[in-house]
Amino acid sequence: MHYLIVPGLNNSGPSHWQTFWTKSLPSASRVYQHCWDKPQKEDWIETLDESVRQLKDDTILVSHSLGVVTTALWLLRARKENALPENIKGAFLVAPADADCVEVIKDFAPMPTEKLPVPTCVVGSENDPYMTLERAKFFARAWNAKWFNAGSLGHINSDSNLGEWEQGRRFLSEFEKSL
Repeated sequence: MHYLIVPGLNNSGPSHWQTFWTKSLPSASRVYQHCWDKPQKEDWIETLDESVRQLKDDTILVSHSLGVVTTALWLLRARKENALPENIKGAFLVAPADADCVEVIKDFAPMPTEKLPVPTCVVGSENDPYMTLERAKFFARAWNAKWFNAGSLGHINSDSNLGEWEQGRRFLSEFEKSL
């Protein structure tokens, strides 16, 4: 299995679990957006599409924050256009950012609420400042996603000081076994 890492706003720095996973997963690559600090919805979706189209192996999208929103929007667009690559086997969505409520990512609103076309899971935090636990559970249900509660880890980012984030690796392993 290949893992395509899809970072959020401002990329995922050197102490972010996504950076650790990019280096430690047996087969991983990363999406590199053109502008990390002033995201534009169409550009981010197109960049994700370009990254996905280069992959040949079975792949799980491993997305964080605004990367989750971008992934959901891309999946729904690909389904609508009947252009979803068969090698995309699932989406592992961590700490979605709420585009309906967070000003800097309002361009990505409204948050999608349709069932996603691949097996999906959402990992949420009980004290995420960018999406309440109730909203994260709502989107997990709307997307027909498996739900994992990570506890109180904030936005599950560099500030959470998770390193390799072993709990997340267990969630990913459990999700992958269900595919």
